[in-house]
Formats: sequence, structure tokens, C-alpha cells
Amino acid sequence: MRLIITGGHVTPALAVIEELMSRKNVETFFVGRKHNSNIDKSLTLEYKEITSLKIPFFHLTTGRLTRLFSKQTFFEILKIPLGVYYAWRLINKIKPDKILSFGGYIALPVAFCGFLKKIPVYTHEQTINPGIANRIIGLFANKIFLSFPESNKNWNKSKVIISGNPIRKQIFQHHVLNWVPHKNQKVLFITGGSLGAHSINQHISRIINQLTAKYTIIHQTGDTQEYDDFTLLSNLRFELPKGQQENYIIKKHISGDEIGSIYCFSDLVIGRAGANTISELIALKKPAILIPLPWSAGQEQLKHAEYLNKNKVAEIFEQSKTSKELLNLIEKTISALQNYQKSYLQFISHNQNNAAQTLANSLFD
Repeated sequence: MRLIITGGHVTPALAVIEELMSRKNVETFFVGRKHNSNIDKSLTLEYKEITSLKIPFFHLTTGRLTRLFSKQTFFEILKIPLGVYYAWRLINKIKPDKILSFGGYIALPVAFCGFLKKIPVYTHEQTINPGIANRIIGLFANKIFLSFPESNKNWNKSKVIISGNPIRKQIFQHHVLNWVPHKNQKVLFITGGSLGAHSINQHISRIINQLTAKYTIIHQTGDTQEYDDFTLLSNLRFELPKGQQENYIIKKHISGDEIGSIYCFSDLVIGRAGANTISELIALKKPAILIPLPWSAGQEQLKHAEYLNKNKVAEIFEQSKTSKELLNLIEKTISALQNYQKSYLQFISHNQNNAAQTLANSLFD
């Protein structure tokens, strides 16, 4: 089987690719975005990850679809026919048997051309609130995979499979990390995702003295040049009392072979509420304080946070609140960790652990 995988959500795509690599008679091709933007020519994370697996990567130029209309939106719409033309040429070149989409503006012309050429199209929706591209792809897709049952109201139910969100196997693998001090104290993992989150970093900078007096902090800051939070927080670390400095571990990025261990050692996770984070928390049954990105599309991060909060396994913190309020919430949550663990035992959610296998099996049906 020759398979094109395309779309904007690269983490679940990688999880499915890992599953497919363990199977025979599958030749995978990836269609995505090679550069971060027209101005920033640095390589995207998806390009680096996909090519590291020796999978052919094809860059596609097309227009973006956005919920808010502006002058820029008009010019983006004009690019979509160009994207359809390029996608048609790519499909003629690759000659796939099936197409698997993970949503996003790049997936739309690829999936549409596949539909026109009568190639079976499958799409996966990662979030509770579907994006515009996937809403359109869902109209002609043969099968629609959903991470959350709550998304089902948006689709033709005869096509839907509640698969969960594919998760990479790395998060279940753990080993000793020599750089984590082994003390009899709780471990907090603070993360803003692969790029970091400046507002979260600012909050932590204001309360790090109080936090490191009681807890071990693993803080993934990101490495954005605009704010240079990693350098600022590293300098702040050396201003802490000497006994507390080793309790504050700062990292720009978390590597794939570290993430499972960090989750394993952590008692509480503090971070954004993207679909990948939510799925990993559910799979690993980790209590969390979620700080939704206020301007995420369709308030999807808030909806994800509310989903876990409703099931009593996470708290929600608005980033506009004070750092002292965050500190108080951390203290309150740490004191009730057992309650969150008990809630996870009653939390009925689709099994995220087998999602990649579910998608891979469906491709062979």
C-alpha cells in the first residue's frame, strides 16, 4: 500500500507512522510544510521529524483558512487553487492507494484531489472543536477518526470512529534521569509546549523562590528569540538560595527519549491545554493545572481544559490572573493529589493508548 499522510497535527501523525513502520507492505509519503513561514526559512519540526525517519517529504504551498476574515484572508484564499494544482501533481507523481489527513490547511487540497481521483480519504480530528479544513474534508472522507466523543455532533455519524488521539510510544517509556535530584519532595513539570509559553514563564519567574523551597521543578521554557526566557530564567536560578538552585531544572526543549521519564517522575503537570497534552495526561493519568491559550482557534484549548476539569482530574488557571493566585492553586492542587487520582479511576474516556493501532488497522480494512 502506498499511503500519503498529510496535515497540520504532526504528533499524532508520527504516532501512526511509528505503528505503520512495524508492518509490512506499507510505503509512506508525507506532504507538509518545510519552512516555518515565507519569511522564516528555518526548517519546521515536522520536516525534521519526518525526514529523520527516512520518509519522503514533499513541501506543499497553499492558502490558509481562518475563522476571522481580513485583507490577508482574501490573499490566502487566492492561493488555494494553486495548492490544489500542486497537490494534483503530487498525487499523480506518488500514485497513492489511500490518503490519511490530520487536518489543517495543507491537508485540504491533498484530500480534495484524492477525492476527485477516487482515492479513499481518511481524516483524523485531534481537537474537541474541529477546524475549518477538517470540517470540509469530513464531507467527502470515507472515514473520520475522532479523539473525543464530544466532537461527534459535527459529523456524519456513519463515517465516524472514536479512535482517541494517537500518542507516540515514547511517553510510556521511562528510565533514570541523572539530572533530576532524587529528593523526598513533589515534582512539578511546567511546560508551554515545544515553543514554550512566555506568559507561563513569566508567572513561574515571580513565584520560583516559593516553589523551589518545597518542590523539584522541571521547567521547559522554549527557545523563542523574541523573549529569551531561557536565559532570563537561568539567570534567575542563580539568584535562588543555594539549597534551592538544584531544585530548579530549566530546559529549552524536552527530547523524545526524556518525555516519558519526566511524566513518570512528575506529580503535577502545569501547562497549556492542547490536544496532545490532554491525550497524554489522560493516558498517563496525571493531575494537571491547565492554562489555556486565550486566542486558540475556536477556544479549543479552553474546551479541552473544561473537559478534564469537568471530570475532576485537572484545574483551570486563566493566564490573566496573578502569579500569587497560581501559587495558591498549585498548593491547593498538590494537597489534594489523591483526589485527582481517584477521579481518574472513574474517568470514562476512550482508550488513548491504542489510537495509533486503530487508525493503522482501519487503513488495511
